[in-house]
Amino acid sequence: MKIYELKYSNTNTYLIEGSKGKLLFDTGWAGTFPLFCQSCGAIHIPVQDIDCLLISHFHPDHCGIAQEIADKGATIIAMDVQKDYIHSSDAIFEKEKRNRFFPVNDSKVRFVNCKDSRDFLKEIGIDGEIIHTPGHSDDSVSLMLDSGELFVGDLNPLYELDLHKGTQIGESWDKLLALNPKKVYYGHAKTAILSGESRAAEQKDTADSADDKYELVSQIMKFIDKGYPLEKIRKKTGADNVFIEDVTRMYLTHQNVGVQGILDRIEIKGR
Repeated sequence: MKIYELKYSNTNTYLIEGSKGKLLFDTGWAGTFPLFCQSCGAIHIPVQDIDCLLISHFHPDHCGIAQEIADKGATIIAMDVQKDYIHSSDAIFEKEKRNRFFPVNDSKVRFVNCKDSRDFLKEIGIDGEIIHTPGHSDDSVSLMLDSGELFVGDLNPLYELDLHKGTQIGESWDKLLALNPKKVYYGHAKTAILSGESRAAEQKDTADSADDKYELVSQIMKFIDKGYPLEKIRKKTGADNVFIEDVTRMYLTHQNVGVQGILDRIEIKGR
């Protein structure tokens, strides 16, 4: 089995090559399909060779080009817990209008129950299971491979776990950590390698976050909560408009995201 990280958008997407087929985990925002095709070309795997597409949750930055990929032959896999959320971002794309968006064609979607996910994955030669992990969103799912790789989409990173103990996010992580993952692939953070001694190994030291940019993002988030317009935030913080817009977009579209989570997303966007 091989795992490829496709670096073409603000969202980390992963192509998993099983013994019988290929599974794509997540996509980028609408308008990124040409870049996605280039990214596939760089690893010498045509888009037409992708058999299935699994979306961690139906937020705009994870499902934006799902139908375009499906039009090339891939089957969109939606879990039973996601059935009512497939079109939850359509209105956002329609309002934005910056990039052409193709909504998911329901007739081309294959629904799979979480309890049957292991059987489904075996069809493409992948040993693992798909688990409902709500917290970031009610429709969030994670993919856990028997070999230890874990794909969590936008579930808050482990280094934020102390902030979410006793919450739905914490409960989802408890469920996943009980499976002893070795490597965690995030939607907007750096991949984490976990040691056998500590499930939370490779967490970022909180002291590393106490820099100027961390404080700046924290201030912007507070001003957003107060309802300040962009220009007022700019005057109070001295940050440029693009940075403020990025923080605002990420803060408003990613439930329960922390300061470090936003910094990770900005870093990925700029890579």
